[in-house]
Amino acid sequence: MQGLAELEAAVAAMTADDAPFAVEEVEVRGQHYRSYRNQPANLAAYFNMMANHATKEVVVMGDERYSYAEALALSKQFAAALQQRYGLAPGDRVAIAMRNNPQWMFAFIGTVLAGGIVVPMNSWWTGEELEYGLKDCDAKIVVVDPDRAARIAPFADQLGLIGVGDFDGEEVVDFMALVREFEGLEPAASEAAPDDDACIMYTSGSTGHPKGAVQTHRSVLAALFSWLLLGSASNSLAPAAESTFSPCALMTVPLFHATGSHSLFMLSLMIGRKIVLMHKWDVQEAMRLIEAERVTNFNGVPTMSAELQATAADSPYDLSSLKEIYAGGAARPPDQVKKITTAFKGSSAGIGYGLTETNALGSVNSGAFYLARPDSAGRPVPAVTDFRIVDEQGNSLPPGERGEVCISSPANVRGYWNKPEATAAAFKGGWFHTGDVGYMDEDGFIYIVDRIKDIIIRGGENVSCIEVEAAIYQHEAVDEAAVFGLPDERLGEVVGAAVVLREPGSLDAETLKAYLGGHLAGFKIPAHVWFLDDKLPRIASGKIFKRQLKAEYAAQLNSGGD
Repeated sequence: MQGLAELEAAVAAMTADDAPFAVEEVEVRGQHYRSYRNQPANLAAYFNMMANHATKEVVVMGDERYSYAEALALSKQFAAALQQRYGLAPGDRVAIAMRNNPQWMFAFIGTVLAGGIVVPMNSWWTGEELEYGLKDCDAKIVVVDPDRAARIAPFADQLGLIGVGDFDGEEVVDFMALVREFEGLEPAASEAAPDDDACIMYTSGSTGHPKGAVQTHRSVLAALFSWLLLGSASNSLAPAAESTFSPCALMTVPLFHATGSHSLFMLSLMIGRKIVLMHKWDVQEAMRLIEAERVTNFNGVPTMSAELQATAADSPYDLSSLKEIYAGGAARPPDQVKKITTAFKGSSAGIGYGLTETNALGSVNSGAFYLARPDSAGRPVPAVTDFRIVDEQGNSLPPGERGEVCISSPANVRGYWNKPEATAAAFKGGWFHTGDVGYMDEDGFIYIVDRIKDIIIRGGENVSCIEVEAAIYQHEAVDEAAVFGLPDERLGEVVGAAVVLREPGSLDAETLKAYLGGHLAGFKIPAHVWFLDDKLPRIASGKIFKRQLKAEYAAQLNSGGD
């Protein structure tokens, strides 16, 4: 494919022995990986490099604006407070239970500088879920906002938690007041080794209790340096025209997920990018911020960029600063790719595939490659990540054959916190088994077909939910769609779909099925279609909550409804 050889040559030059991204072989937990020779020894050293961008703005939210120098100073003061006020020892866990705000970032950086392990908590969790997570990781301190403080208060004493927040409240120390007490003080330097634990990030877990994926300093840095390498190699082939806009990313996703914390927050610190935080997603507010802050980078779940594209045509806002419009967390309908690049002239669309267990590192598809293969998750991010597709016996499959997607990389987490059996099941011989079904083509492009557990098996025939959803999205009346399996006495499972229309009542089930008949085999057409007036339900990461839809409509069918 045109352009691939040039990209591979650029990567090879940048990873040579005397190059900035030189690669060497390392042994990690008995497995051999390629690793970046020049990456910092730990995340504390990485964060201290923020001083290189001292006068630039690093984070903006509402009336709050902080420079890199101010953010680093506040983070160091929080680290000093953790060590000197609370006696934090290396390896102690500090949880963060807040919505997106600048203090979230300072708490994360400060905990690492103090030698602690950061535990981002899902801010959508109920009190019961927070109690499970805080008890599971045995956190000593929890940094909270008012809503999370109220949910944690009933069990805080029982777990022996110390509360620190960005407000004055009962049993909670004000965050900014605390750090001001330690103004000018430096924490004792972190001496964490590359393979020491740095962060525990809980998977979104749609069933059962979530698992804490343990990220090491090496694994996080491997992801960050891989994205830096890919960006540097791509830019060397097609240097961007001189821009009047400084790098600026709009943070539309939660910081407690790897996309937000890694590819947006932490990656920005190396390149001196400004981060504009949103309290919650709102397309009109997003467009206002893009114009006001001259945002150059947009990243969110596909529905966000689709909504941005659909609304931009009639918007009074100047969105010309946008250079990159990326998505992750779910598949983007292929027809959206061309729409986005058409709507935003001079911008590049892209999508990334990664998981919490890989520190969000995996594959990337962008620019001309994405336009040519809009249904692909892209090629593995160079230069330390490998993919393979395996059958049920673990044998590697040739190009074009579907199987489980497996990833080998020093960015892989070391396992699940306190769950050795789950760790052994998912991490085998240096490979993380994703639970995703996919295939690889002759050029190394990855295609994600479905989750193993979400494939619909209708009368012995496998049905891809993603494929059916893509066909439904092609109908101009459709705004959102989710496809899932429903129990059926005769066939085992049948296909169900929940659909949101752009204009309620503009389409009925039989008309939609007739339309799909021209695009899909008969066994793939939904047997049951429901039209919703509101947006489809979502979990905290922004993904559609299919488990809820399946449960609701299966119960409805059992009761005789349709």
